[in-house]
Amino acid sequence: MGVGLGGFVDGIVLHQLLQWHSMISSWVPPTDLVAMKVNMVWDGLFHALTWLMTVTGLGLLWRAGRREDVPWVGHTFLGALLLGWGLFNAIEGVIDHQVLGVHHVHPGSDELVWDLGFLASGVVFIALGCLLIRAGRRRYR
Repeated sequence: MGVGLGGFVDGIVLHQLLQWHSMISSWVPPTDLVAMKVNMVWDGLFHALTWLMTVTGLGLLWRAGRREDVPWVGHTFLGALLLGWGLFNAIEGVIDHQVLGVHHVHPGSDELVWDLGFLASGVVFIALGCLLIRAGRRRYR
């Protein structure tokens, strides 16, 4: 679920509210209505994928909730969400921003700084997630 939620925050905040970039804005710069519509379709596909990731996470959570050996600990749940969000930021940041170059967090003269900050947030979320999961395991014992 964290991967999906991280994707939703990225898509809603960076793509729609701040309008810093669209999914393929480095490949198809949104300089006219047709290019903007193409980017909007790709943003929609991105949101559909994040929705599927969230629904998949809900299904896995539901299945885990029916098992007696799975502890229901808030630290573990929050840690897993942060871990997934961090994985989203790290993987999307490396693949889309650096390898494929489909878009950057905030295009312009300092785009590398923004991209590295996005990657750093992923690393921080992964670390916090792992720490919370570990704390949840200790509390459950």
